[in-house]
Amino acid sequence: MVKSMGKIFNVGNRIMNTYVYPCADGYIMIDTGYEHSLKDVERKLNQKNIKLSDIQYVFLTHAHDDHAGFLNELLGKNNDMKVITSDKSMPTLKRGQNSFEGGCSTLLAWVFCKLMGSVGKAEHRFPVIEDRYNDRFIEITENNKRELENILQGKILFTPGHTADSISLKVGKDIFCGDAAMNGFPSVKRLIIWIENIEQFKQSWNVLLNEDIELIYPAHGKPFYKNDLRKYMDEVQKVCLRSLK
Repeated sequence: MVKSMGKIFNVGNRIMNTYVYPCADGYIMIDTGYEHSLKDVERKLNQKNIKLSDIQYVFLTHAHDDHAGFLNELLGKNNDMKVITSDKSMPTLKRGQNSFEGGCSTLLAWVFCKLMGSVGKAEHRFPVIEDRYNDRFIEITENNKRELENILQGKILFTPGHTADSISLKVGKDIFCGDAAMNGFPSVKRLIIWIENIEQFKQSWNVLLNEDIELIYPAHGKPFYKNDLRKYMDEVQKVCLRSLK
């Protein structure tokens, strides 16, 4: 079922990666970006000769402000597009704010989060998904998972830890991992800044390592080889979450 991926385009920015790759009838988009960033994403799509109407599905790795920020606007501009999500995502999408369960993974991450809070960037709010778009969301279940994998031409992986609803997608020899790992400041050793459940996070790294893959495409930072996770697994074992309260 899993096919070679072909071309991957990153139409995001320095903060948030928004990947697109071709499928049978158009393109799949992995996550969106912060609110108000659709215009820039659309400009980059046009540079690749891809129209918004070519996006058939958005695969939402989890419901956070930097991943679902312009979903409403995108759904309004593309009347045929649908969103594939975890069956645990909708409460957060309807609340329009990240969960604050858990804590920062490192001291550097804690300092960074405190700094962001001091300049008014701590609420992590995003537009609530409008009720008129409810039927455009497909929640992953045991009954529809295989069908969705055929559409996505890949394998859906459940990778909670960063959030309870975190999912990843393997296509060919690559994995889009969302925030199951990170490769950019203020991350160290592929750890994501915020972790809700450290035990689940550890297990999700093992899920990624157990797949026959080459590259991991994180939502933040450049792609990296899966052996990085194996190399830094000991660091995950040492994590002691630091609350922002």
